[in-house]
Amino acid sequence: MGNMTVSMDPICDDLLAEHAALDLIVSPLPDDAWDQATPAEGWSVSDQISHLAYFDGAGQQAVDEPEAFREGVRVLMEESDPGQAVLVSVEKGRGISPAQLLAWWREARTTMTATFRQLDAKDRVPWYGLDMGARSFATARLMETWAHGQDIVDTLGVEREATDRLRHIAHIANGARPYSYLVNGLELPATGVRVELVAPSGELWTWGDEDAADQISGDALDFCLLAIQRRHRDDVDLSITGAGAEQWSSIMQTFAGPAGGGRAPLS
Repeated sequence: MGNMTVSMDPICDDLLAEHAALDLIVSPLPDDAWDQATPAEGWSVSDQISHLAYFDGAGQQAVDEPEAFREGVRVLMEESDPGQAVLVSVEKGRGISPAQLLAWWREARTTMTATFRQLDAKDRVPWYGLDMGARSFATARLMETWAHGQDIVDTLGVEREATDRLRHIAHIANGARPYSYLVNGLELPATGVRVELVAPSGELWTWGDEDAADQISGDALDFCLLAIQRRHRDDVDLSITGAGAEQWSSIMQTFAGPAGGGRAPLS
């Protein structure tokens, strides 16, 4: 038997669906609505979309031109602090109209996803500071799209239907548990955490040893909102048992970079 190839189509289909769901929310907005401040300090609605478009474009370059991508990252990191890449990502959006921004985002994400489809799920893709497996990389883009979309729906006060695409985000959160401890300068406990979540479809999703003393259970949407640091621990309906689970719930994060500050309680 030769090496089995693993198709990227399922994750790419979900990634496109996540993009399309957010597009439906932002495309009808009047121009002045794009300037509204979101819960992410200093970021407007247009900044959120610019950030997504910029990194979708970077994702496509990382696959098609890995050496040029690595060189660009090297220059960026040498000449500035790590936060500079984030600032660069919103600059273009601030200099163009909402219609131009929408067109840029649509082009960037469509090209990126088409590029991803050509890969094997196990292929390696360079990224900021580390290489990632292709499927993990596409999953991370889906998570980013959903997370920045959450800032936008919170700003607009609109409802967004939860879908079983949340499984990707919950899976990242569970895999990133050691990273959450690392960026907070804490020692990872020797024992794991059992996670049991009820999906939007009603299905039960589980991670970890079912006999673990530390457990988190509840609604998948609430778990994901906590994991992307768009809700405070007090504002989600989760059952959290054990000191290890309590600690993790307070530092959980799905995104790369330094420890996030999270959000203040809503009430």
